[in-house]
Amino acid sequence: MPSGTLTLVFAIERGTPSPLTLHRTKAAVPFAGKYRVIDFPLTNCLHSGLRQVLVLTQYKSHSLHKHLRDAWSLFNAELGEFITAVPPQMRDGGGWYLGVLEALRQNRYLIERSRAEQVLLLDGGVVYRMDYAELIRCHREQAAAVTCALRPAGGALAEGAVTVSCDADDRIRALSPQAAAPADGQAIYDAPMGVYLVDKALLLAELDALAAAEAKAAAAADAASPPGAGADLALHLLQPLLERETVYAYRFGGERGRVTPDQYWSDLGSTDAYFRANMALLEAAPPLDLYQPDWNILTYQGQYPPARTVPGANSGNEGIFVNSMLAAGTVIRGGGVSHSVLFPQVEVDDGAIVDEAILFEGVKVGEGAQIRRCICDKDVVIGPGERIGFDRAADEARFDVSPDGIVVIPKGQRV
Repeated sequence: MPSGTLTLVFAIERGTPSPLTLHRTKAAVPFAGKYRVIDFPLTNCLHSGLRQVLVLTQYKSHSLHKHLRDAWSLFNAELGEFITAVPPQMRDGGGWYLGVLEALRQNRYLIERSRAEQVLLLDGGVVYRMDYAELIRCHREQAAAVTCALRPAGGALAEGAVTVSCDADDRIRALSPQAAAPADGQAIYDAPMGVYLVDKALLLAELDALAAAEAKAAAAADAASPPGAGADLALHLLQPLLERETVYAYRFGGERGRVTPDQYWSDLGSTDAYFRANMALLEAAPPLDLYQPDWNILTYQGQYPPARTVPGANSGNEGIFVNSMLAAGTVIRGGGVSHSVLFPQVEVDDGAIVDEAILFEGVKVGEGAQIRRCICDKDVVIGPGERIGFDRAADEARFDVSPDGIVVIPKGQRV
């Protein structure tokens, strides 16, 4: 099975949440105290035995390329294993990737020279755990031409969202792009989750026509930030094939496979969604299982000393933290941290209070500062005595503030 499947991970679009993708692609956005978003689909590949992985990159890709080098240089090239970043090669014309199918067309030669029988297409900007090996077995059992993983979804539909209709045998019969949220927007429906398994010969036969259709649809889009992978593939890959090929659904979160069925899936579609997803990990029973011992999430983490709390230099008060994630290298010097997610090498000084916050790597919170409901990007420095997250008008004058009042302080800013 591993040598019979070539995996392509799409990490070409800027994506969301936009305040966190100013300097990095969505796939490189930090998540859950120590990971990057792309670590989740790549971990799924590793545990599923898929060792031939191409990561298609484009938008501000340096951070992602560095992470792939540091965290994922673990496969053996002598055994035909690889995780390789593939920026636009411009072999066919001089343009950038206009979308995911056009990216496939530009890299057609990589697919053609592979000995794989099928190609697994993945959105690199989504957080979930899944055993792809079981999806491949299902694809072969059904003799499918294309298999699309579906997730149960509910709530109001965003414009452009896609719903899927299946028959009793889980063969996909229709796709419905939504122009607006329906009146019964709270109903449960089936939605694509950015995972598609396609027979290689079929993909190659259809690629030029599919890429042309996508390019036409994307003509009005922002060229610097191509459309999202999930929507493009659902509409432009599946829909033209429904009438003449066997296109089946694979139900995500069922009993098949080796992953505990937490059924967690998040595209971190906004600042508020990103914040809620991280805060949910602090619940007594978090919705995403990071602790399954035989499905550990791999990433890169520097050789930092252990996290610790120490008394404040002036007050002598002990540093404390309550119901929080603290990564390696973090030091709380007489300050207090509650219901927060702290990435590596964060420093919280004497008397500082951090409440319901996400602090990226290298953030420093000065003596007596108070921050709440904030996301501090990498290397932010909060000066002594600063108060952020208490006065919305004052926060909006200085920072990006989400509809739910989450303050985002951009990378490297000194406040």
